[in-house]
Amino acid sequence: MAAYGLYTHIASNKFRSMLLLAGLFLLIYVLVYAGALVAEVMVDSGRTVDYYLTRASRDLVSAFPWATIAAAAWIVIAYFFHQKMIDAVTGGESVTRQQQPRLYNLLENLCISRGIPMPKLKVMDSPALNAFATGLNPRQYSITVTTGLLNALDDQEIEAVLGHELTHIKNGDVQLMVVAVIIAGVVGFLGELFFRLFTNLSWNSSGGGWSSSSSSSSSSRSSSDRDSKGSGGGAIIVIIIAVALIMLAWLLSQVVKLALSRSREFLADAGSVELTKNPDAMISALRKIENRGELPDATSAVMELCVDNPREGFADLFATHPSVKSRVDALVKYAGGHDPGPLALPDETEPQDQSSTAGDQPPPETHGPWGDTQPAQPNNPPPLPGTGPRQGPFGPLQSPLQGPWGPHR
Repeated sequence: MAAYGLYTHIASNKFRSMLLLAGLFLLIYVLVYAGALVAEVMVDSGRTVDYYLTRASRDLVSAFPWATIAAAAWIVIAYFFHQKMIDAVTGGESVTRQQQPRLYNLLENLCISRGIPMPKLKVMDSPALNAFATGLNPRQYSITVTTGLLNALDDQEIEAVLGHELTHIKNGDVQLMVVAVIIAGVVGFLGELFFRLFTNLSWNSSGGGWSSSSSSSSSSRSSSDRDSKGSGGGAIIVIIIAVALIMLAWLLSQVVKLALSRSREFLADAGSVELTKNPDAMISALRKIENRGELPDATSAVMELCVDNPREGFADLFATHPSVKSRVDALVKYAGGHDPGPLALPDETEPQDQSSTAGDQPPPETHGPWGDTQPAQPNNPPPLPGTGPRQGPFGPLQSPLQGPWGPHR
């Protein structure tokens, strides 16, 4: 599907995302088939490879409706309760205009100016600088912002971040990402289940069969009966095929999530500039968020929904977000913004050392009950008693003393 502009890129990504999600559903059936291969080997480990493949195919046909029902039930549960699950992990709480007037007004103004239904607003108590949007329908849409983001960004930068998340909602990215995370969670759960099963299995070298640790004795007693059917070489090959299928399904589920996330971040940045008409605000917001968005208690699934996910994989292969630099470069190139480079937050700057200049400053003036007094001069010692001007009840006395008939000697 060719794309010639921003909106056609959005439509193209939606079309490709639907295809990817359809393929992600197929991964569930791949895992079911791999599980059927393992089950057949456990039942009878002395058959040929063709036998196991045929039997596993029949098992897949029988299990197809049950696998579909289980996957659908998982999706239904996530559809109604995914927001509560995310809030339980992140600690996000809904806020009103009275609680967060600054944030609430910024979001409301953006929504009113563009005719967008206003999502729910949530704030999570975290020093991290991040935000994310969730929801599968207009009644569930919500935007969560961290307190660290509110403290570190100015109004224009916060408005740019809110525009980024509103674009995710408007483009349908949020629904697709939530569904992708749900299905990828199914793949990960089944994959982990099968690998745990493998850890509880042991190969009986004397009888050529697979047995669990709790039933190894009974399997060894019946190994002589299965030995007549084959040496077990086919079972080893089938187990290798099953492991390969499970690893392939997990790897493809991660690739699908990357395809849904990385391409959409550029579009969300562009959508924010379209909403706010301020590319520099989006750039400075990204520079401040850079490497400061890690949510310690959040799972990888939640981090994939955020403005920035600083978690990186091997050689950046499994990083769910493009780098901040590449996003800033795109805004500079296509939106005409200006890149200030990496930015330091005010609380990260070192306070100036006052010890070196303390000796050069004059001592502070002191204030007495009848006015200012002169500070003591450290280099001039105080006068000795009797050498200074003598004081009378109304001020300093003239020397020599004057009496009514002349000076006193």
